[in-house]
Amino acid sequence: MCGIVGIVGQKNTTEILLKGLERLEYRGYDSAGIYVNNQSGKDYLVKTVGKIAALEAEVAPEVQGTIGIAHTRWATHGQPSVANAHPQFSTSKRFYVVHNGVINNYRALQDQYLPETTFVSQTDTEVIVQMIANFVEEEQLDTAAAFQKTLKLLDGSYALLLIDTQQPDTIFVGKNKSPLLIGCGAGFNLVTSDALATFDQTDQYLELRDQEMAQVQATSVVIKNLNGEIQSRARTTIKVDDSDVSKGSYPTFMLKEIDEQPAVMRRISQAYLNADGEPQISSELLQALAQADRLYFVAAGTSYHASLVGKRLFEKYTEIPTEVGVASEFGYHWPILSQRPFFIFLSQSGETADSRQVLVEAKRRGLPTLLITNAVNSTLAREADYVLALHAGPEIAVASTKAYTAQIAVEAVLAKALGEWRGIDAAREFDLQQQLSLAANGMETLVSDHETWSKIAAEYLTAVSDTFYLGRGIDYDVSLEAALKLKEISYVHTEGFAAGELKHGTIALIEPGVSVIVFITEETTAAHTRSNVQEVRARGAKVLIIASQNCQEHTDQMILPALTSELMPLLTGVCGQLLAYYATLQRGLNVDQPRNLAKSVTVE
Repeated sequence: MCGIVGIVGQKNTTEILLKGLERLEYRGYDSAGIYVNNQSGKDYLVKTVGKIAALEAEVAPEVQGTIGIAHTRWATHGQPSVANAHPQFSTSKRFYVVHNGVINNYRALQDQYLPETTFVSQTDTEVIVQMIANFVEEEQLDTAAAFQKTLKLLDGSYALLLIDTQQPDTIFVGKNKSPLLIGCGAGFNLVTSDALATFDQTDQYLELRDQEMAQVQATSVVIKNLNGEIQSRARTTIKVDDSDVSKGSYPTFMLKEIDEQPAVMRRISQAYLNADGEPQISSELLQALAQADRLYFVAAGTSYHASLVGKRLFEKYTEIPTEVGVASEFGYHWPILSQRPFFIFLSQSGETADSRQVLVEAKRRGLPTLLITNAVNSTLAREADYVLALHAGPEIAVASTKAYTAQIAVEAVLAKALGEWRGIDAAREFDLQQQLSLAANGMETLVSDHETWSKIAAEYLTAVSDTFYLGRGIDYDVSLEAALKLKEISYVHTEGFAAGELKHGTIALIEPGVSVIVFITEETTAAHTRSNVQEVRARGAKVLIIASQNCQEHTDQMILPALTSELMPLLTGVCGQLLAYYATLQRGLNVDQPRNLAKSVTVE
């Protein structure tokens, strides 16, 4: 959600900024802009609505400088427009700023400090830059002091980069809640919201923390807290493989990431299981988990759906009661907790604002926390007590695929390890190494047959306007995720329902022409689910059944190899991904960058 790149000390500033924005396209955006200054009195501002390609087309050859900031915007305050795009600027055009996040009190600040100012945008960001200009021009503060004063007044989340045209050798930087990194180069420095944007420039970064500010020049970086006290900070190495952030021979990132899932399963097995198949999890983490009388999973979106599977894994293999909460709800409606709770957060990006709000409160209460993430250098990873990596590699497509299955696999590793620590027989008997191997093989079979999935999508999904996923137990959990995949990229109205709930209201929506996709992988509920299939068929629905070998009937359209029940989502989840992918492709839509969505949701 929104992307920031800034750099000082490089002659090819414009090229670096535009390339960085291209790499941040996956985060989701609706407009983009760039400001560069040659530090000799000449500067340029270019902003457009739409894709980075539109911005690049507007950037003339003479738009060059040695310092600059650039931004991709995902609209919050004000519709997508050139006026609302970043960089925003002061009335005097002395100050230019880019901003990720949301300022909650911007109206109050506008009324108090800027009652006579004429605004050209609808954004909260313009309030920030106009306030800085006001403090410099009306109160005679220097830029650093005006910046510091403004940051102290802001209530909300922000990653801010400011350039003063009268001090064009410095980028002023501020952070609270939104991610921001300072990259260190040879004779230059940069700032970015995501290391993916600048991995070709440096692998050395300084992590800016909440309520900190920095002055970044070509050969120096000074970090302070908002009281002006200098903060020391060691560099962190963040390496990104170019093959991880390019499509290679694939037409889309999403297809590439779907196809990578067998390799991810094997990578997780290698990372977490020894030669005997025993989990390698730190005793410190296991001891902390074993002391808990209840586990609380907190997550959002796809990670929430993976947490539903995690609940089943942990309750079966550890015998610890487990609850799952939607992060955006949990943050404002805390339940009555058990005596010894342990919080487990799932976040692909490690930057999810809703989850972070809960994590901060959990830490304030002195509760132990674990983050399972694909980004071990992220904000949540720095703040959680314990971190487990997904080892999935960067996920670029907005719709999460390999992170979902990786989350389930890592949950399984941890559940087995904790169960064995607690002496649970089910965990000792759980041959996870074999199951992950079987899952990888099953995934390979699924992703190797793209023609079949394309035909199924064409028959059941491409021309429909309404679709329902049904299942019971673990299949219901996957139905929610499969429905999310289809709706978020194909824009088909899709719902996931517990099959047994049909008769309690949902069946009223079933009519001729509606597609119903059914997962049947649980032997204990298979017969009941098939009764529900008959009910929707009797009302004219077009039914696709995806069943495991142990639950199959000869009329089922897709048969999957059988895994232990709690790990079947590793295969049924891939089915949902492939169906969504081809339904979207056949509708001529952008698979990697669906409308209105962002990869990393850094605002509440």
